[in-house]
Amino acid sequence: MASDWLGSIVSINCGDSLGVYQGRVSAVDQVSQTISLTRPFHNGVKCLVPEVTFRAGDITELKILQIPGHGDNKQCGDLQQTDLGIPGVGCQVGPSQNGTGKLLKKPLLSSSAPQNIPRRTDMKNQDVAISPQQHQCSKSYMDRHMESLNQSKGFRRRHNSWSSSSRHPNQVTPKKSGLKNGQMKSKDDECFGDETEEIPDTDFDFEGNLALFDKAAVFEEIDTYERKSGTRSRGTPNERPARYRHDENILEPEPIVYRRIVVPHTTSKEFCTDSGLVVPSVSYELHKKLLSTAEKHGLTLERRLEMTGVCASQMALSLLGGPNRLNPKNVHQRPTVALLCGPNVKGAQGISCGRHLSNHDVHIILFLPNFVKMLESITNELNLFSKTPGQQVSSVKDLPDTPVDLVINCLDCHENAYLRDQPWYKAAVDWANQNRAPVLSIDPPMSEMEQGIDAKWSLALGLPLPLGESAGRVYLCDIGIPQKVFQEVGINYHSPFGCKFVIPLHST
Repeated sequence: MASDWLGSIVSINCGDSLGVYQGRVSAVDQVSQTISLTRPFHNGVKCLVPEVTFRAGDITELKILQIPGHGDNKQCGDLQQTDLGIPGVGCQVGPSQNGTGKLLKKPLLSSSAPQNIPRRTDMKNQDVAISPQQHQCSKSYMDRHMESLNQSKGFRRRHNSWSSSSRHPNQVTPKKSGLKNGQMKSKDDECFGDETEEIPDTDFDFEGNLALFDKAAVFEEIDTYERKSGTRSRGTPNERPARYRHDENILEPEPIVYRRIVVPHTTSKEFCTDSGLVVPSVSYELHKKLLSTAEKHGLTLERRLEMTGVCASQMALSLLGGPNRLNPKNVHQRPTVALLCGPNVKGAQGISCGRHLSNHDVHIILFLPNFVKMLESITNELNLFSKTPGQQVSSVKDLPDTPVDLVINCLDCHENAYLRDQPWYKAAVDWANQNRAPVLSIDPPMSEMEQGIDAKWSLALGLPLPLGESAGRVYLCDIGIPQKVFQEVGINYHSPFGCKFVIPLHST
């Protein structure tokens, strides 16, 4: 009978469309003319389903590879086709332990050698998932077994594709079986095993579902609850935590003192730095006393001129464009600076500045009128300047007619106001006003004195004088006066320069 062949290992050839299957016989139905294999292999590859079912019309060739039982050698002659319930199907008994099988009625149509079947081992229950290349199911079979297929979402998702892409009139029936006694449940069954009546055809409306959530109302409800209960699990929506920069301290420092410089008299004008420090202005008499006291302690005029020239040249180089303008790739764009110097200490400061600028590859045109007797400081600075590529002229007619990049004004003097009446002074002022180049004034006089050249920038030394609007934007340079020298003239002084030698000042 058909039940005698349960447990036999067989090889079923279903032709080129379905291929060769191997497995152990688990069921033979004579009424529906089907045979089922458990733990099947398809073309030598293990199937993803635990059991497959074949109709008689799908089977081209059937081979028995092993018959259950120890020492039993059933010959093919004892095997009747009616016992298997599959008429018209040839059978070849494969080699057993005691001999080889022989061919039955129908000849073999496939020359493919049967694959070796691995013996029973511990195997995990596999997910029920069938690709169209492994199994092709007809629509009639799917309709008949829809209830069993609905147990797995993998079958439901592939239902339409199997029905439409199937080209074979018959089918291979996958069946789902778990492990014995329910010892282990499939992971996919835990995730996808819940039965659903229908699968929605439309996509989930995320925007519409999100619109149902009133965020403001939920936060208001949470805030109301927290206020009533007296607990605050989080900050209020309007509160923002303090954020610190990488250079700020988390611990609060001592209160900042912005007025670190105190002068002995009332100042008419005050300035402040970028960091907020207050820098008061001093009178010309106090400023002169400060410089003379510093010279008495060793800060001679030559040192002061050198320091002033370095600071003024650094500021001028920055105004000319800095590294963007002064680099080896821009040798064809050398900046031109016109220096207007008078026969006084201010003129010596300008000559020192011109020498440093010329050393930095700036084209310098130095204007200095001819005098019978010059100050020693001017003579010394001119000797050094003559060793540079800079050009010195004594007439305004020798100054360039085209605009220059920068004009440095060192004509004005705090004491000798009669120089303003000299023809060379008026000619130099007229040239500077007509050249339309920006003007940098070094150590300009006080606001009471009328200046013929309006400056865009002004550079003060040590402490600023009360400069007027014609001085433009005021900068302050450090000329190296020690702190105790300030204290000696009655000024309580704390350096506002920080890490720089030239800082900008802002009117308060």
